[in-house]
Amino acid sequence: MEWEVVIGLEIHAQLATKTKIFSSASTAYGAEPNTQACAVDLGLPGVLPVLNQEAVKMAMKFGLAIGAEMAERSVFARKNYFYPDLPKGYQISQMELPIVGKGELTIELEDGTERVIGVTRAHLEEDAGKSTHGFIQGQTGVDLNRAGTPLLEIVSEPDMRSAKEAVAYMKKIHTLVQYIEICDGNMQEGSFRCDANVSVRPKGQKELGTRAELKNINSFRNVERAINIEIERQIELIEDGGSVVQETRLYDADKNETRSMRSKEEANDYRYFPDPDLLPVVLEPEMMEEMRASLPELPDVKRDRFIKDLSLSRYDASVLTSSRELANYFEAVLLASDNKDSKLCANWVITQLSGALNKASLDITASPISAEQLGGLLIRINDNTISGKIAKQIFDDLWNSDGDNADAIIEEKGLKQVTDSGAIEAIVDDVIANNSDQAEQYRAGKEQLLGFFVGQVMKASKGKANPAQVNDILKAKLSS
Repeated sequence: MEWEVVIGLEIHAQLATKTKIFSSASTAYGAEPNTQACAVDLGLPGVLPVLNQEAVKMAMKFGLAIGAEMAERSVFARKNYFYPDLPKGYQISQMELPIVGKGELTIELEDGTERVIGVTRAHLEEDAGKSTHGFIQGQTGVDLNRAGTPLLEIVSEPDMRSAKEAVAYMKKIHTLVQYIEICDGNMQEGSFRCDANVSVRPKGQKELGTRAELKNINSFRNVERAINIEIERQIELIEDGGSVVQETRLYDADKNETRSMRSKEEANDYRYFPDPDLLPVVLEPEMMEEMRASLPELPDVKRDRFIKDLSLSRYDASVLTSSRELANYFEAVLLASDNKDSKLCANWVITQLSGALNKASLDITASPISAEQLGGLLIRINDNTISGKIAKQIFDDLWNSDGDNADAIIEEKGLKQVTDSGAIEAIVDDVIANNSDQAEQYRAGKEQLLGFFVGQVMKASKGKANPAQVNDILKAKLSS
């Protein structure tokens, strides 16, 4: 039997506010356990929540960025359940009236095809605390620093049909929330994580299969692995005569397996009801326009502009717009190089710079070479002051220098390219004279020896001879 996979994601993006969603406690990461949990976060009797306006504005920016329906009036609800890291006994979330309604995102797959993925809703809620294990033998501790941290839960339609599509969608959301500066996207710190709802059904069947929810997966690689292993489990289970149970499952990355955590709850299990301590949220038209005006150029728009205005390939434009910081760096390099060669700038940022950053495990924001330094280097390639080979040597010098620029390094090390045709001819004559046998073989038809002669000339000139001139002069001399 052929099977069709159905996947929906629930992505939790921690909003980049300085304080929590209903209290003035700090959201800074890494503090000592329970030092950033105030009376509101602890759920002490008599305290009242106060909504953080910045969290509302950030949710609005997301909704506007995906062209979603925006609720003029949204309501907070209490989601009731008991767990050690939830001291109030309920989580403040949104159920029937979320702030962001239906929207959509277009994802691009590895083969270049595009798919539109629906977004069902995005709602505001508070995070729970965190259970910690291993500090005291045989006991579990609770750290409530994270309790009350503002989250935007982004719920997709069950529109994805493979693990790769799910990863592409997740990456698209990850890029977007960083572009509009509502989430830092740090998956190691738990700022961006997702639950995956996975089911299978016979191909052609319209009715959805029974789904399992995979909880709190915090890397793109693990999302793909977890979904694929769950697909295998469900298909094998059904084909062996069993049936899938609706439940919540945990993905174990070390064993590459999913295992049951608990039966999957329905909405009525949480006994949702409107929170009596919080008024409905009403979005004023003026605030909506303010948030719309605050949106930056979005990734897809920027990518299309790079293709149209800068004549970059779709691949290069997609790579350069994969993060806002990388796109900004590229545009700064382009400006510093006098906008002379966008393709050259793209090549150096994507290949040379990104390769060096990856090797050093550095982010673009920590690049040892500034955009101005790289732009200055590219100017000297364009005006033939240096060759591409020497440019790579200067790049390494810039990487290890403390604020030097390309011109200073070229001057200090005498790296200017030789473009004097008379000087190059003299070197060529010496090389041909010293390699007369190879010259005769070239004239007899072994034209692949041209590369040998070019190498010898470049070696004799210490890499300074203009390669294009070397080729032209060699061809003329060897053919005479």
